[in-house]
This record gives sequence, structure tokens and C-alpha cells, in this order.
Amino acid sequence: MSAVTSIHLVEDALLVSIQDDVTDTEIMDLQDTLSHRIADETVRGVILDISALEIVDTFVGRIIAQLASISRLLDAETYVVGMRPAVSVTLVELGMYLPETKTALSLTHALSQLRRG
Repeated sequence: MSAVTSIHLVEDALLVSIQDDVTDTEIMDLQDTLSHRIADETVRGVILDISALEIVDTFVGRIIAQLASISRLLDAETYVVGMRPAVSVTLVELGMYLPETKTALSLTHALSQLRRG
């Protein structure tokens, strides 16, 4: 896994940190690694931390949607945390609708929601 993305097990969820400089190749690697980890570790959720992202574009929006779809197909709920107000406005302006994701204000909040099941 590269320095621009990382996956860590936190309780029964995988925390995926996405950094600013992520490339197509790294995303392909991340998708493959994430799908195997969800299946192998039987997690209840995936938490996508995008707090390092200053701006978003359609590429980043597509990344979030793809990771959420992979997680959902493998029976793991997806939460996006660390979204800055400007990022949310940009996603709306780009017409990015992320139906398979939930949002939480923090990692703690997302974990709390996952515990409630």
C-alpha cells in the first residue's frame, strides 16, 4: 500500500485514509486490497477518511463511489468522515450523488453508528 492511501483495522471496521496525491494506479491497488481485506477479516464497515483532501473533482468522487460499491457488495456499510464543507459543496456542484455511503462527522461517530448496527 502506498503512502497516499492506507487501510487500518479499527474495532470491526476498516479505516481507509485517502490522501491528496492519489493516482489511478494506487486506486486500483486500493480497490483490490480493500475487497480482499473486507472478505478475509469479515468487517462490518468501511470508513473512508477524506480529511486530507483539500479539493475534490470527478475523479475523487468516482473513487468514493467505487469504494462504497465494493464495500456494499461485500456486505460492509460505508461511512465517509472528515469531509470539509468546501468538499461537500463541490461534490453537490459536480452532481455527485453517493447513494451507498453514509457520512459521519468523525471516526468516533462512524464507529458508534456501526456498533448500533
